[in-house]
Order: sequence, then structure tokens, then C-alpha cells
Amino acid sequence: MHEELPPALKRRIPKVADLAPLMQFKRPTFGSAARLQRANTIWDLRAMAKRRTPTAPFDYTDGAAEAEITLNRAREAFLDLEFRPGILRNVQNVDLSTEVLGQRSALPVGIAPTGFTRMMQSEGEYAGSRAAAAAGIPYTLSTMGTASIEDVAAAAPHGRNWFQLYLWTDREKSLALIDRAAKAGMDTLMVTVDTPVGGARLRDVRNGMTIPPALTAKTVLDASYRPAWWFNFLTHEPLSFASLSRYSGTVSELIDSMFDPTLSFDDLAWLRDTWKGKLVVKGLQTLEDTRKVVDYGADGIVLSNHGGRQLDRAPIPLHLLSQVARELKGKTSIMLDTGIMSGGDIVAAIALGADFTLIGRAYLYGLMAGGRMGVDRALEILSGEMARTMRLLGVNKVEDLNPDHVKLPAGL
Repeated sequence: MHEELPPALKRRIPKVADLAPLMQFKRPTFGSAARLQRANTIWDLRAMAKRRTPTAPFDYTDGAAEAEITLNRAREAFLDLEFRPGILRNVQNVDLSTEVLGQRSALPVGIAPTGFTRMMQSEGEYAGSRAAAAAGIPYTLSTMGTASIEDVAAAAPHGRNWFQLYLWTDREKSLALIDRAAKAGMDTLMVTVDTPVGGARLRDVRNGMTIPPALTAKTVLDASYRPAWWFNFLTHEPLSFASLSRYSGTVSELIDSMFDPTLSFDDLAWLRDTWKGKLVVKGLQTLEDTRKVVDYGADGIVLSNHGGRQLDRAPIPLHLLSQVARELKGKTSIMLDTGIMSGGDIVAAIALGADFTLIGRAYLYGLMAGGRMGVDRALEILSGEMARTMRLLGVNKVEDLNPDHVKLPAGL
């Protein structure tokens, strides 16, 4: 028996009026802004960065120590966790702001210190500090930065600028940098303590990485695919350690003098007495060391393995976070970096007990993809991902995130 088809399933010739709403051809867009808007994730920005940046500078940013086990494990730690959402909550409005070291930040993330930043893209620290100021988050200038303390303060006068310090064997040089940071209005000093010596960054060795990049046959061939990078590099001020403008030695001599294998807790005590602002200690990888650092007066700690760039097979900050938070939450500001590649990663870290997070590679991919606009886009992506994740978890405010929102693998 033949069944009569419903009217909606009978074939017919489409009418022009029916086709019109479907034919919405967009005018093609060009330029950096349009290209960056097509990036939907930090990984998209990374892909753009790789296409636009010579191999050696890209690998300097992207790589880690030895077999890069630590970096891979840090990223896997975020991938292995499971969110536990709450339903039927009113999440129309979401507030991503939080307090860190006595001031409000528009997002629970700041920009971590990165060295040689103008090597990645010519706008370097200027792009990072201005983007952070516009986003209402802290920016941390590295001792090994390629813009001076004073220039960064002038470039982002309304931003919250912090300064990262390697304690030199020559304490007078350290003291001079500390004084300059204070005079420039930087309210927080972040001392890095996980670099008694430099890590074995094998990508740099294999690439013949030099700072500044050398014009060899290999780099000239590599440059032919990235002419914009080389044009910017060659037509802007030469790279230098801008905060160390009076240093006259080679780069290797500088690093040897900056990475001091004799550092001890006595040096931390000296620094606490010397610096009158907020003091943060970066590079903590055990609960025992975090306890001791807090006893020595640290206002904040950064659970970090230097982005996997020092000791391979180092502890993973996210794995350490819960036990540190159980013991030290409220006694010091707990921050975390390494492995963060999405807003969901940031939300997970806050839920597990971090007060704040820092990004290095994630913002540098944006910088290499498109300068200041690329950093803005990276922060926009992370902000959007954070807001969406919180809504899906049923959370309105950063302060309401807690360990019940995250399930870790057994044994952690």
C-alpha cells in the first residue's frame, strides 16, 4: 500500500525567495586583524606564529629542556582532569576579576616574565605590557627582557607592571635593578629561584641559536619564508638586554653571572629586607620549599618548573597545587604557571586552589602571530574560554570556584 508523503517531504522546485536567505556571501577580509580573528584557540595562534617566525626564535619559545618530558606532562595534566558542572544556576552574568597581591585584576591570569621577547617579534615587551594594561591584568618584565624597566613603565604607564629578578652573584648589580624597578613604580618583585644553572634546551643547540640571531646560510634560507619577521628585525633597534645596558660581556658570560649556583635562603632573607613592595618567589616545586619560602616572608609563590625549560622530569605544578593550597591557602598568594593553553586550564587551576595564574608561551604565540594585536587576541580567546567554562560549570564568580568543580585522576 502506497503511503501519502507529508507535504514537507514532497519534492518541489525551490523558489528564489526561499534561496535568498541562504545566499549570504561574505565579503573577503584581509590584513592582520582579520587573520587573527580567525584564530579560535591558542593553538591556532601557535600555528600562525610558526608560519611567521624563523625556526630558531620559534623553537626558543616553543621548546623545553632535553626530551621535553616536563612540558608535555604539564599539558597532559590539564587534559587528564575532569570538570564537574553544576546545573540550573543563573549564570547570565559572570565576573572574571579577582584580587592578587592586594589589587584587583580583571582576569585571574597575568603575563609571565619572558626573556629576549623582541626576538620573537619586534614589538616585544611593549606589546605585552600595553596589552596587559588594556586588559587590566599584571605584566611581568624579565631581567633578560629586551626593553628597559623605564621604557616599559613609560609604554604602559597605567598598567600594573611587575619586575622579575635573577639574583646576581654581584649583589650591587641586583640592588641597582631593584632600585630602578621601585623608582619606575613596579609594586611587585618576582625572584626566580629554579636556575642555579641553565637547562639543556636542545632545540636551541640543534638550531645553532644565537642572541641576536646570526645571518648564516641556514638562517637566510629560513628567512626567505618569513620576510616580514626579518624586515622588522633589521629595521628596529638592535636586540640587547635593555635593563642591563651597561653590561659589556657576552651573552654566555651574562647568563653565567646571572644564574648563581651559590644562592641560598640567606639571599632570600636579604632580598626580603631590601625590597619594600610585594615579594613573589617563582620556581617552587615541592611543598617543603613553599613552606620555607613563606616563613621567609614571601607575599606570593609561583608553582612553576620554568615551563619545562630547566629540569626535565620535574614535578608538575598542577599536581602539586592541591596539597600546597590545603596547607598555605590564605597565608600567601598561590600562583601557577606551566602548561596553560586555554581558559579552561586557568579555571581548573583556580578551582584547585590557585589564587592566580601566569602565561608565557600562550601570549608569546599571540605576539609572534601578530604583535600587539596578537597578544590582545590571545587574551580575548582566554577570557572568552574562561567565561564559557565558568557558565557551563554553573559559576558566576572566580571566588566561587572550588575543588568540587574538578576531578583529578586517582592518586593525585
